[in-house]
Amino acid sequence: MSKKVLILYGLGGSDYPHWQAWTATELIKKNYTVSFPQLPNKDMPKLDEWLEFLEKEFNHFNPDIVICHSVANILWFHFVNKYKIQTIEKLMLVSPVSQNCDIEEIKTFFPYPIVEDLKAKEIIMVGSTNDPYMTTEEVMDLQSELNIGLKILDDAGHINTDSGYGELSCAVEWVEREVD
Repeated sequence: MSKKVLILYGLGGSDYPHWQAWTATELIKKNYTVSFPQLPNKDMPKLDEWLEFLEKEFNHFNPDIVICHSVANILWFHFVNKYKIQTIEKLMLVSPVSQNCDIEEIKTFFPYPIVEDLKAKEIIMVGSTNDPYMTTEEVMDLQSELNIGLKILDDAGHINTDSGYGELSCAVEWVEREVD
C-alpha cells in the first residue's frame, strides 16, 4: 500500500514551479498518494479557517507523512496543540517563520505555541542561512525547543521559487526513506 503524503503551503500558496508542487508531482510518479489542497484565502489566511480546513482534510485523508512550508509550520503547531490526532510517520518543517514576524496578512497565526509533541515519529526541520523571515539563530533555537532534527541550507532564502527552489530532490529522498 502506498504512503499518503499531505503537503501544506504558506502565504500565497506554492504553485508550480515551487518545490512543493514539484515534490507533489514527483511523489505521484513514484506511486505515492498525495494531497496538496488549496487552503482557503491563501493570500489573506485566517488561522481559524485553516485549522478547520486542516482538521477535515487530515481526518479524511489520514496522511502518513506531512510536509509544511512557511506559515504551514505554524499551522501544524496550532493544529497539534488544539486537536487530538493520531501520530504520523514523518513530518517535514521547511522555512519556519519567526515569532517576531510582522506580516499583516498572517497576523492571526501569532503568537504560536511551541509544542512538546508534534505527533510524528520522525521530524526534520529545514532552514536557511539567509531566510528573510527567520534568522539562523532563531531556527536553531526553535529546533532546540522542539528537540528535532535540523538541516540548514546555505543561502537558500525562504526556500521557495523566489530563491530558486523549483526542485528540492532531498525532500523526495527524505519521503522515500523508511522510518527507523
